Amino acid sequence: MFKRVPGTKDILPPEISQWQSIEEIGRKIFSLYNYQEIRTPLIEEESLFNRSLGESTEIVRKQMFLVKREKDTYCLRPEGTASIVRAYIENNLDKTQGFIKLYYIAPMFRAERPQKGRLRQFHHIGCEVIGSSEPEIDAEVISLADRLLKSFSVEGYQIQINSLGCLEDKKKLVDLLRNQLKPKVNKLCADCRRRFKDNILRILDCKNESCQQVVKNAGFAHDHLCQECKQHFDFVKKALEALGIKYQVNPYLVRGLDYYTRTVFEIKHPELGAQDAIGAGGRYDNLVKELGGPDQPAIGFAFGIERLLLAAKPAAAGENSPLVFIISLGDEAKKASLKLLDVLRKKGIRTDMGYEFRSLKAALRKANDYSARFVLIIGDDELKNKTVTLKDMESGAQKAVKEEELEKELC
Repeated sequence: MFKRVPGTKDILPPEISQWQSIEEIGRKIFSLYNYQEIRTPLIEEESLFNRSLGESTEIVRKQMFLVKREKDTYCLRPEGTASIVRAYIENNLDKTQGFIKLYYIAPMFRAERPQKGRLRQFHHIGCEVIGSSEPEIDAEVISLADRLLKSFSVEGYQIQINSLGCLEDKKKLVDLLRNQLKPKVNKLCADCRRRFKDNILRILDCKNESCQQVVKNAGFAHDHLCQECKQHFDFVKKALEALGIKYQVNPYLVRGLDYYTRTVFEIKHPELGAQDAIGAGGRYDNLVKELGGPDQPAIGFAFGIERLLLAAKPAAAGENSPLVFIISLGDEAKKASLKLLDVLRKKGIRTDMGYEFRSLKAALRKANDYSARFVLIIGDDELKNKTVTLKDMESGAQKAVKEEELEKELC
């Protein structure tokens, strides 16, 4: 017997309404903020992610699904930003639209150890804004993330923000960290000792408690920020306060990808355990240019849909409209039922019927299995009187209803 690949998941019919709810709410909110949907291929050139994410990042070193074909090496995309920037450049969107606000809902792939809320095939809902470095955009993007979470019925989350500064500021931060952590490098875990040489900022993102303590004991604030980046970050904080969005400044927040500059943020949820990030994002003002495009600043974020569903209240799961289930008794009744089925569906009423049942009792059991709100029974008497028997599955009450009055009874 064949089984699904470890780290992947079948999304079965009982769960689909939850996913559809996230997608529908997301599209509605993005539209309110004037974002347009974009869809990029699942597969990209491996070098796109090597260059954008950084060759020393965990994703590039350990987690990419590679596909080799003859002399070419492709990759199942591990995240959405690089693909969207590639599409922005390749399709000359800077010339046709310049400033643009995009969103996406799509599967991603990482070859990491599967755990709760973290799969090898997972799904992101996120956005990218390309073409502005104004701090107002940072505030809008974070407020959009907050609005989405509230609309998804997610509560108890915490928004953490930080500023890495510009490229020169990041270099200062790297030097500052290296000087402060060098005497304590032996107290770091094996991964962080490697990061000390390859990508020291990643030490700040380590989940090992002993490494976190070493970093906190080193102590540093935002001394590395230039005046312009300080002003930018101050504006973002004041704008969030004006919007009534609660946040916490976390000077140790860096995010794990090399392309981030200036504002970075992460949204944590206590119910997700050690891997408590429900979503994250930040500025990447140099990535478009680094990938061969124009000098256009940008910012974005993404939520993991699987993690959203873990954190959302049950009410956020989404529900279909009430189901009407038609039961036909006899061949003539079947013909009438098919016609009624079509009429109700055209009126926007969710309807199904029992095709394979020979007894009323068996058909009612199936209607109950489907969680049908109403059952419509059509037999010889109903055909003769041009009525249907309407059964309320919650109360158990039933009555004869004229066909022309049926819509009013169901809605």
